[in-house]
Amino acid sequence: MKSTLSDRQAAWAFVLGCVAVTIGVLAHLPMFAMARAMNYRLVGMPMDAPMLIGMGLIVVGTLVAAWGLLPRDVAAQRAAAADIVVAAPEDAALGPAHWGLMVVLVVALVIDVMKPASLGFTVPGMVAEYGVPKKTVSLVPFFALAGTVTGSVLWGWIADLYGRKATILLSAVMFVGTSICGAMPSLAWNIAMCFMMGAAAGGMLPVTYALLAEMMPSRHRGWSLVLVGGLGAVGGYFAASGISAVLQPIFGWRILWLSNLPTGLTLVLLGGLIPESAKFLLARGRVAEAEAVMRRFGARARRGAAAAAEGGRSHRLTGFDLYGKLAALSICALSWGLINFGLLLWLPADLVAKGYSVGVSSRLLAESALIAFPTVFVAALLYSRWSTKGALATMIALTLAGLLLVLRLELAGSGSPVWPVALLIVGTNGIIAIVLPYAAESFPLRVRARATGWVAACTKAGGLFAQALTISGVALSMGTSSLLVMVPTALSLALVAWFGRETRGRDLRELDGDT
Repeated sequence: MKSTLSDRQAAWAFVLGCVAVTIGVLAHLPMFAMARAMNYRLVGMPMDAPMLIGMGLIVVGTLVAAWGLLPRDVAAQRAAAADIVVAAPEDAALGPAHWGLMVVLVVALVIDVMKPASLGFTVPGMVAEYGVPKKTVSLVPFFALAGTVTGSVLWGWIADLYGRKATILLSAVMFVGTSICGAMPSLAWNIAMCFMMGAAAGGMLPVTYALLAEMMPSRHRGWSLVLVGGLGAVGGYFAASGISAVLQPIFGWRILWLSNLPTGLTLVLLGGLIPESAKFLLARGRVAEAEAVMRRFGARARRGAAAAAEGGRSHRLTGFDLYGKLAALSICALSWGLINFGLLLWLPADLVAKGYSVGVSSRLLAESALIAFPTVFVAALLYSRWSTKGALATMIALTLAGLLLVLRLELAGSGSPVWPVALLIVGTNGIIAIVLPYAAESFPLRVRARATGWVAACTKAGGLFAQALTISGVALSMGTSSLLVMVPTALSLALVAWFGRETRGRDLRELDGDT
């Protein structure tokens, strides 16, 4: 009875927290509506009392929702479930529960990715409204990326400690709260709120991969991870561009942030369709709920020796091997961030400087970007049907080849940029489609979300460094940039070849050693 009462109190606390956050956001909309006659320009307007009260409600509501989601007596619960292993048999068939989970997680990732993807569409509007140089406005994406780095590490730690579903729901509540960025009258407030938005968005991807890896049967795990992550990423960018094209001409750039309110609430509602980890439910003493989840997903729970015997040959990942693999994937992720948020963004200007027209360089990148969508399916096929380690190494090698061709193009001073750009687009899209699923399959349960979150943080850290160079005014030639990025890219390829392990079809229980 005490457990039931506690759970009811926690559920009501979460609901009340969500209501408070929503009311806090709605309190900012009257000022936005009053600015209609000024094309929704709020610069210089003072923050009124309802807005200040709304900000207080958002902070209090987020804390109350967090209190409702996070469990009590964590140490005792973790000790009680320390030797429990929950996993689906390798040959389990995919059922409606698996397909439904994949659809829900794709939608969740689309909502998650479209937040940082909207940054590029808001910068021109900010420059015009605030009357500051583009270099100053670049602080917004810089701090948003800093938030995603922080969020990826923080949410991974929370997910390993408090559960996957609770972390996703808390991130969704923060999405709702950070939508007030669209009503902030000053650039400083926008920068602060975009940091919080990035912190909320940064952890969704690694937690989603960790949850999906634990729910899918071994033989279906690889392709489902790559496909869900890839479709979520591509869909997020399409959603951001679509909202910008439809709504920004009417409501201005601020609507891209205010749209976090309905999309964040949608994510909260979708949380009801996302199952909690069965092991986490067992740790809380909710045996009936854990058994129901396991029945839906064809999973079984075993303790200690039984789990080890059923898992077969041990492939425990500890010590030097664990940290070596973490270093390999971290450097790979860092290289991707340097290319995606640095080299590819600088490339159009460099092509124009070499004599190519703006139209040609823009069309080249746009047409090459179309490769991103089929690359997701190719990566999923290679990852699931050929080799997980081999697929990642191949994509790194393609990226390295693209960098070599960019260097050659720079040294020659002329030539076609088609192959360098195409190889970079294919390689980098393949890397981001594979590296996080591979991380989720490569680390033991106790540190899975944290390790995947750290690798995700490294993808943004590379971009953070590239943006810092732009803000500081450091201009590097394409040759110098490609040469510098080639070093960590080549190092990551060597480390993946050395420390990487094949995960295709393997039971994740084999990884669970003393960590």
